[in-house]
Amino acid sequence: MLREHDQVVLTASVLGDGNEVLQPGDAGTIIHVHPEGRALVVEFLSLDGETVAIATVLPSQIRPATGADLTHARIVKAAA
Repeated sequence: MLREHDQVVLTASVLGDGNEVLQPGDAGTIIHVHPEGRALVVEFLSLDGETVAIATVLPSQIRPATGADLTHARIVKAAA
């Protein structure tokens, strides 16, 4: 079961709460788990530690991060 502060990786494209376009492979940290784990709120940070996006996701849209995951950089923009 996923918990707050767990690092996760998106497995599907999602929109952040501010319409940021997040892609599979983007990594974030769970900051809230809704009752019964039906949805999770994940914070996505830039490499300098600034919040880029916060998104509410379904468990099927993420997976736990592993030691085999590679950091990848890209610029995130809000959807039009």
